[in-house]
Amino acid sequence: MNQDEQHLKLLSIFHNVFGGMAALFSLVHLVLGIMVVVIPGHHGPGTPDPEVMGWFFICFVLLFILCGLTFSGFVFVTARFLSGRRHYMFCLVMAGVECLLMPYGTVLGIFTIVVLMRDSVKALFRAQVG
Repeated sequence: MNQDEQHLKLLSIFHNVFGGMAALFSLVHLVLGIMVVVIPGHHGPGTPDPEVMGWFFICFVLLFILCGLTFSGFVFVTARFLSGRRHYMFCLVMAGVECLLMPYGTVLGIFTIVVLMRDSVKALFRAQVG
């Protein structure tokens, strides 16, 4: 196994880990909202009902949760494509999108871009197509 194949294998593993972390962090808001609804709280006069705030929190972030889970799904697909040396452009675009999520996504995205820009890695992807 040459150095490029080892780097692609490591990137695939790191993408799987990052995808799991992204999915986990996208669900944190839902868990917090459920905790506010389920755990009884004391509130005084003039303060909003914690249960109503919890339901608002749950409903408001469902869109963000959906986006986070979709993104983590794309990261998992990118890991699969990297290990199979398929869909070069998809992997490159996802690496650019990952750069927006600091700090781990930025590091992973930059390393992925650096590896994917090598001519020898491009040849590995072309060999899988033909």
